[in-house]
Amino acid sequence: MHQIPMNEVSPDLAECWQAAGRHLQQQGQGAINWLRAHLHPPMLEHLSFRLGNQLFFVCLDAEDVAPFSAGTARALRAVADGCRGHACVMPMRKTPSGWHAAAPGWGLLDMATKRSITPPALITNEKIEMSAWELQDFAVQTVRDLLEKEGRKLMSWQGNPEVDPSLWFIGDHGPEWVVVRAVRYPMKDASPPGNWAEIARQCSRLSSVGHFASVAVANADDPFDSAKSPPMPLWRGHGMYVSYEGLKPGASVGH
Repeated sequence: MHQIPMNEVSPDLAECWQAAGRHLQQQGQGAINWLRAHLHPPMLEHLSFRLGNQLFFVCLDAEDVAPFSAGTARALRAVADGCRGHACVMPMRKTPSGWHAAAPGWGLLDMATKRSITPPALITNEKIEMSAWELQDFAVQTVRDLLEKEGRKLMSWQGNPEVDPSLWFIGDHGPEWVVVRAVRYPMKDASPPGNWAEIARQCSRLSSVGHFASVAVANADDPFDSAKSPPMPLWRGHGMYVSYEGLKPGASVGH
């Protein structure tokens, strides 16, 4: 269990964030696949996206609105390292015409070296296997998207495999939480965490209604014939098959 700040977003930060997103979208010319393009807490990064086989995690640096701090750097490093991606800082400045990227080109700086980053130049032909963090984030997105289709209002979500719960939403009688676990084929079902009771105790301050979600993922090109070939890895940016049968009540999986 980890405590993650759930700070409210100010109107100034929202305006700055929107300008940063528009700038990146223009630079990407339609090729960007967004991972985080929302301001729902908790936030380890402000924006993140995939371009080709590379992942980019972006924190804004805007004086008085979103100053880049040591704490921000630790959070950004955690998610970038967990997903084997690039940790980027995006300096922003406010002018009479609104917020603009302060650095040239894409407006991104490598967090460690402070050198300018041009994402297309970092794309390779290498097949990169999805990390545990990437897979968890994908699984949470799968659960989140289905809840939204069911008309549920989401409160927050995050894809850190070391943090529970993964998601909060408004149920029929108030807030409810979900612990998500992902497995790779040939595994078919994920197991609930052994510390379920502790998770439930921590969440009880807001809600006693919890759920478990198992998401199984396979490479879309897998022949599914273990007698002839081992399971194919999950390659970043490639097609996948997903098996998800909905939420299981916490009472049926708790320990």
